[in-house]
Amino acid sequence: MARRPQGLLPTERPNPASRGLDTRSIRSIVRVINDEDARVARAVRAQARAIEAGVEAIAASMARGGRLFFVGAGTSGRLGILEAAECPPTFGTPPSLIRAIMAGGPRAVFCAKEGAEDDPVTGGRRIRAAARRGDAVVGVAASGVTPFVRGALLQARRMGCRTILVTSNPGTSIHGAEIVIAPGVGPEVVSGSTRMKCGTAAKLVLNTLTTASMIRLGKVYDNYMVDLRITNAKLERRALRILGHLTGLPPRRTGALLREAGGSVKTGILMARRGLGRAQARRRLAANGGFLRRALEERP
Repeated sequence: MARRPQGLLPTERPNPASRGLDTRSIRSIVRVINDEDARVARAVRAQARAIEAGVEAIAASMARGGRLFFVGAGTSGRLGILEAAECPPTFGTPPSLIRAIMAGGPRAVFCAKEGAEDDPVTGGRRIRAAARRGDAVVGVAASGVTPFVRGALLQARRMGCRTILVTSNPGTSIHGAEIVIAPGVGPEVVSGSTRMKCGTAAKLVLNTLTTASMIRLGKVYDNYMVDLRITNAKLERRALRILGHLTGLPPRRTGALLREAGGSVKTGILMARRGLGRAQARRRLAANGGFLRRALEERP
């Protein structure tokens, strides 16, 4: 598909609601930004079917041993990095399972690398070196035309990966993307500043893709993150609260239980509620694919 002129992209058009922005009071500036932000959640909701398809693709890929990659440039790339970094502590996933590829490499996270996003060949090369058949690749591009992302998705599709594009340009299409998630958030308050509404929309979509996929893979019980990895004092306190809520044990008992369970909230819950030892609880969880609910409902 030919690249559309920048002036016609929804992400580049001037926003009539924010005309004369530099002449307004702070109250007026804050209000117009907030009013425009309110459009984002509605735009994301309108993409529910496409997001559902994306979750199904990612969860199916991971259930068969595949991994998840986010690919992007600029703000979009940084959002992918953030999503990949947050999953291990929240869901106990190994760092290798959910990864991010940024145009320009790690240095571009803090300092833009000129021209990096304009290179589709490098995008394809980076995916070819990192991914394999059966993985899921999510390209994030506000405009939908970023060459680095397009090159990565095309290469991923050729390799037999599941491919998803997250964009704020509903009119875009990429041959490499099986699924396109395109919230129409409209032009930015500051024209072309896609770190604003486009970035917010992408963050909401990525949150939903990862969270819903993790739920489908048994990483959540009820609405608790029972696979969280305890890496600091805050997460330890959270783990103890979850154990208390789901076992009914008083605080003075949950610490000992967590230690007996080897730091695993899931294991601790199963030990307390079914009267099992740690090894027995682990075996039962493994036999039920890591799903706590199934393990709890299994008859002795």
